[in-house]
Amino acid sequence: MEIKNAGKQDIATIQHLVYAIWPNAYGTIISGEQIDYMLTLFYSDAALLEQMQKGHQFIFAVENETTLGFASFSAKSNNDPNTFRLHKLYVLPQQQSKGIGSYLLDYIYAEMKKYSATSLDLNVNKYNTAKEFYLKKGFAILKEEVIDIGEGYVMDDYVMRIVL
Repeated sequence: MEIKNAGKQDIATIQHLVYAIWPNAYGTIISGEQIDYMLTLFYSDAALLEQMQKGHQFIFAVENETTLGFASFSAKSNNDPNTFRLHKLYVLPQQQSKGIGSYLLDYIYAEMKKYSATSLDLNVNKYNTAKEFYLKKGFAILKEEVIDIGEGYVMDDYVMRIVL
């Protein structure tokens, strides 16, 4: 397996992945209408391009020329250079539990070390089974957070952190 950096030329691949992953990841947690709304909000061409322009680094996990999952991360803010933020980490449903998520995280940890970052924050839906993955990886729940994303929808999340 290898990590490949993704850029604007890879937006269609990112979109293909999330449309394959999100119904499985969120189908029993939020409504189909909210899934559709959030996919448009966060994964339209314009939204992904804006994220990339803001410094979100997108990476793919690839094996035998097949993209199995992706992640995006960035420095949290200029005010806190020691903390990075994991924005996205998704693996195709049929590829989960094969170490791909861990492989993506290990790459991110290595990138963080280049900038002397010491912690990584993320948000995860309170009812998403991915929360258990993050707990096993050493993340701790910092707080609960409800984020209004418009159109009457919210993200009901845990904010989690790992200190490296």
